[in-house]
Amino acid sequence: MSAQIGPVMIDVDGLTLTEEDRELLRHPHVGGLIFFARNYENRPQLESLIAEIRAVRPEILLAVDQEGGRVQRFRDFFTRIPSMQALSAQANTQQLQDVGWLLAAELLAVGVDFSFAPVLDADDDFCRIVGDRSFAQDPLTLCHKARPFIAGMHEAGMATTGKHFPGHGQVLEDSHEELPVDERDLETVLAADGVPFAECIAAGELEAVMPAHIRFAKVDENSVGFSRYWLQEILRKRLKFDGVIFSDDLTMEGAGAAGGYRERIHAALSAGCDMGIVCNNRQGAIEVLDALQGHSIDPASSERLSRMRGQPKINSWDALEKSDRWQKTREWLASWM
Repeated sequence: MSAQIGPVMIDVDGLTLTEEDRELLRHPHVGGLIFFARNYENRPQLESLIAEIRAVRPEILLAVDQEGGRVQRFRDFFTRIPSMQALSAQANTQQLQDVGWLLAAELLAVGVDFSFAPVLDADDDFCRIVGDRSFAQDPLTLCHKARPFIAGMHEAGMATTGKHFPGHGQVLEDSHEELPVDERDLETVLAADGVPFAECIAAGELEAVMPAHIRFAKVDENSVGFSRYWLQEILRKRLKFDGVIFSDDLTMEGAGAAGGYRERIHAALSAGCDMGIVCNNRQGAIEVLDALQGHSIDPASSERLSRMRGQPKINSWDALEKSDRWQKTREWLASWM
């Protein structure tokens, strides 16, 4: 029987593990680790760090925000991916699929399980935190562009995470800095921003969803990631989503309405999140883990989380470099970026 996967995702400080990192990784409630640019120098170093982590916790899920554009943590020696807005303007359906495949295949080849992608927020340049991370402003156009990209990620063997449910593109504020409030009613939101999520869920194309730190004032007093109504009644029951629900980072200012770190993790898990993400604040991570003392890992959440494990079709970078598809996709990207 495989080890259960705990409900907390943390980060580490640098290019190698410290003793404090190792101690935290051994905590039974730590089930995931997210990488940042500070953890990356080159591919051999990253592969060595991953081997260190796996030696401590073989079953841990390893993730990164590797969307492309301004959100790409591993850059040098990886293929530079354009923003989804720029890619959508240049690429046909097959090229979108090829880039999704390449992004996923590169991460899987070095041992990362998944990227938190794709962004399904409908936007052009209105929201400060979304902007060119979005495939398109129009939700139906967004579906048309995102779904081939998702198919490519799946071809490589990577699970996908649609973010930020039910859509972050219609609020100006950055939820890293404050809690945005959207005044639209439920049906208006679901008929617009919610469409890409609903379509991809109905097609079985998302293994995970990340809710937004946004409060929809006419829907629920709690922001989406802390709302049982949004996560249970809408996402689980109405949209029939049976995959993983990741919280957005619980250290963001948009999460502060729930209280301190103890309150945030309990609110996220109680609302229906399978895993709470706590990064760039070591004390916050320690407080979250302390708050879960005596908390039983939910077997259903653990099973859902296990589906996020990478299933690479190409197991090494050397093998990837021999792939015609990898070479041609890199050449096409380099020709216009």
